[in-house]
Amino acid sequence: MLSRLLGMGVLEVVDRSRQEAHKWLDRSAVWPPRRTSAGDGPPRRDPSGFQGFLSAHHERFFAGPLDPATLPLMNSLAPGAMKTSLVTAENVARGRFDLLGYESLSFGDPIDWRLDPVSLKRTSLAHWSLINPADVGLVGDVKVVWELSRQQFLLAMGVAYRATRNEAHAERFASIFRAWTAENPVGLGINWASSLEAAMRIVSWSWALFLFRGSPHLDADLFAEVTMAIESHAVHIERFLSNHSSPNTHLTGEALGLFYAGVLFPEGSSANRWRSLGQNILEEQIEQQVLEDGVYFEQATAYQIYTIEIYLHYLILARRNHVAVSPEVRVLVQLMLDVLLALRRPDGGIPSIGDQDGGSLLPLTRRAPSDARGVFATAAGFFGRPDFAWAARGVQPEAIWLLGPAVVATFESCGAAPPAFGSRVFPKGGYVIMRAGWQRNAHHLVFDVGPLGCPRTAAHGHADLLSVQVSPFGEAFIVDPGTYVYASDRESRDHFRGSGAHSTITVDGVSQAEPSGPFGWKQRPAAGLRRFESTPAFDFADASHQAYERLADPVVHRRRVVFVKSGGYWVILDDLAGKQEHRVEQRFQFAPLPVTATGDHWVRAEGLCGQGLLIRPFAQTPLARKIETGSIKPLAGWVSPQYGQRAPAPTVVFTAVEKLPFRILTLLFPIRDSSSPPPLVRSIPDDHGVPTGLIFEETGEAIRFDDDTFTIESIPACKA
Repeated sequence: MLSRLLGMGVLEVVDRSRQEAHKWLDRSAVWPPRRTSAGDGPPRRDPSGFQGFLSAHHERFFAGPLDPATLPLMNSLAPGAMKTSLVTAENVARGRFDLLGYESLSFGDPIDWRLDPVSLKRTSLAHWSLINPADVGLVGDVKVVWELSRQQFLLAMGVAYRATRNEAHAERFASIFRAWTAENPVGLGINWASSLEAAMRIVSWSWALFLFRGSPHLDADLFAEVTMAIESHAVHIERFLSNHSSPNTHLTGEALGLFYAGVLFPEGSSANRWRSLGQNILEEQIEQQVLEDGVYFEQATAYQIYTIEIYLHYLILARRNHVAVSPEVRVLVQLMLDVLLALRRPDGGIPSIGDQDGGSLLPLTRRAPSDARGVFATAAGFFGRPDFAWAARGVQPEAIWLLGPAVVATFESCGAAPPAFGSRVFPKGGYVIMRAGWQRNAHHLVFDVGPLGCPRTAAHGHADLLSVQVSPFGEAFIVDPGTYVYASDRESRDHFRGSGAHSTITVDGVSQAEPSGPFGWKQRPAAGLRRFESTPAFDFADASHQAYERLADPVVHRRRVVFVKSGGYWVILDDLAGKQEHRVEQRFQFAPLPVTATGDHWVRAEGLCGQGLLIRPFAQTPLARKIETGSIKPLAGWVSPQYGQRAPAPTVVFTAVEKLPFRILTLLFPIRDSSSPPPLVRSIPDDHGVPTGLIFEETGEAIRFDDDTFTIESIPACKA
């Protein structure tokens, strides 16, 4: 604690002291006097405010909800999304909720807002500052508790109401809202322990007001109660901003909540201050949280998408309310989208890198975490860019709701075309993307050459230095394992974010960094990109890291990756530099696909569409080989498609116990037919048996490495 205090600046000490004083005063009920929650007494009616809400065209809000052309367009372009909303609304009526990766959760009848139905833990109604959300024994998985109280299911109910005009949906909205405010008085209970969660409710309630506008159940009393609740949430957020505790998407999400409250309810006495404060934070933080090449600083693609969502909402609301925005915001948001375009697999999915908790700012339709079409479509409609429209694969429901039916004309005018760039490097963020093209069946590889998180926070980064993700023929074969859970299962948390779950090298069974709690690390190692070159014939990347220099015998891992475009294959060269004997393990984490080890040293993986990937390592001594799938002790061979879910998936491990230096040269060879025989290939050894390249016997093609680069040449068949 003393060390942390000494490391704080004066402003941080003052801000944290102010927040602690607010907590103490609030707990002591000295100041300010606790306001009764909405529904506990007569609301502060403002008839003129309610009448204004009913009569105004509301150009200050998003264009979709109140445009009469929205529903017919949705029924035409996205009937599946409309059906999903209707099903979700009916499930809510039955008391069943799909949250994160969990399906059909029940929180009791009436809803118990402080219950984790997975662990059956339930918290008390103590002041929020006295409850530790990370105390699994007390709280269970707070992610599940908080996800329910975001009340994002109200969006589906509101869409269902506008589609059917069934007043049961509106009546249920009023009932659920009043139940929540009655069971969660201001400042009391676990649902006030995160200012971000308060901001998410502001967003949900704001949308609910506009989606249910016109219903007799949304009368002056309910309107006053909702706006009172939004005001109390904004007060809480302003006092307890995550300026220093979580200066990431927590802080920008909180700022967006304040901006919502300020621009949508300008009649409030604090509206102008909240609007300005939210805007100032958003415009300041984007320059701190987004690196100059567009990569989000936490090294997590899910949080990159989440940040883009936050800023698209900000940009659209600002334009609707004639609020001037710094040009730099528009530039950085588009740079972030360019990163997503580069990372995007040919099958349309965004590879998982770092944490992925399944959360979304505004889930207007249900999507897999890897599906960013809604973000691309909204960006295409706002910026008018054909590459975003191409990635969106047409107008999506989110774009219609956020930008209104006019977005269709924008799509028609800008057209759709794949990006102009091909393989790319993002040197600040640390991603190398090798691709054969933009076709659906093109080869694609992501090479992670960046750091473990960023200097300010590494909460959502993984120990995945120099890992690869590989998609031959556009299909995800070698993947990131995902997240599974946060604090509720520490062993699983440490496994899924550790080096042993990623497609990289581990030394002596040690992860590249040691965890310190569910969101901390004892070390923050970085990888360094030594060289990147891309030509029509090949892509080449050379990187290294020093994470294992903390061992008694320091070890440096250098990895070089070559994509030979004419042959459609990759070669990975791993060099481990040290002086003593170590256990070296090279891993490849596959998606849930059939993977087998053959008798001729190859590993064969079969894709969903019949294509395959062959892997063959070469070293100066034989490598042990095993495939782990769904192992419990120790944990190995798992992927997590969504938060709270895990599925068995093969992990291929090649192992050697050797005195360093040691080298492994690995061929990754895609085949159109997974049953095809492997190519005839042999290594090119030096005088000590160390592989320096490969020769393909049938074609005579040879690839050779030296200390700094490589060559590709053709060798006559008689010599091959």
